[in-house]
Amino acid sequence: MAAVICGSLAFDTIMGFEGRFAEQILPDQLHILNVSFLVPALRRDFGGCAGNIAYALKLLGGEPLPMATLGSDGAEYLARMESLGIRTDFVRQVQDTYTAQAMIMTDRDNNQITAFHPGAMMQAHITRIEPRPEIRLGIISPDGRDAMLQHAQQFADAGIPFVFDPGQGLPMFNGDELAAFIDKATWVTVNDYEGKMLSERTGLSSEQISRRTQGLVVTLGHEGCEVWVDGEKTVVPPVQATAVVDPTGCGDAWRGALLFGLEQGWSLARCAELGNKVGALKIASRGPQNWTM
Repeated sequence: MAAVICGSLAFDTIMGFEGRFAEQILPDQLHILNVSFLVPALRRDFGGCAGNIAYALKLLGGEPLPMATLGSDGAEYLARMESLGIRTDFVRQVQDTYTAQAMIMTDRDNNQITAFHPGAMMQAHITRIEPRPEIRLGIISPDGRDAMLQHAQQFADAGIPFVFDPGQGLPMFNGDELAAFIDKATWVTVNDYEGKMLSERTGLSSEQISRRTQGLVVTLGHEGCEVWVDGEKTVVPPVQATAVVDPTGCGDAWRGALLFGLEQGWSLARCAELGNKVGALKIASRGPQNWTM
């Protein structure tokens, strides 16, 4: 069974700020915000939601099929996926644009400030989802707006069950559009903040969303996650990480585990348990695609 992973492939520039953002930003001066952070630590990683999720799923023994777009500078990323045994059937490289770039700054409390340049990701809708015998599952993770809308419809038209995981792409859509995503999706995953925004924009509670799908998962970071099925909530406890080194890509690793569990036919709660374990492994390593089992 293969899982189509719709989302971004990006180069992540990770910067480490040794202080706390809260100590540098004055709440009563936000209207004239002008701050500068000294970042002694800097590195460049392979990232993007589709790449990170595919990495986790492959590491667990699944068969990821990332559907994403690279720019003219993307040859190195393409070669990396091939070296990892990740199929690139649906990875398109376009010219005259950069691969998506994320500039991520993390403070000593693991708070993050991110700037994201979408680049080639904005052409992700060019690639279509078509039925294939081996494709039994999919996920819509943050991507270009047109790609997210069109791929959700294409999954539905092809009869392929999929996870709606809007992530940081959620603010691009209004309430009606988000409700349409929910009605097409088989499962929905959000973090706590995104869950509140999703409910606010759609007017649907977590309980109601779970009744319109086969389940909703709300991840709560170090507090574990809530699994909602048929209006009933189950709290899945967290897994303690051996060290908190880098949160970048932790949610994507969690979603790779979710897809692996769904491929095996597990319950949503059991999938979430594996996700919490994988998230704890990821957060103990630097970079979104450097952790191992």
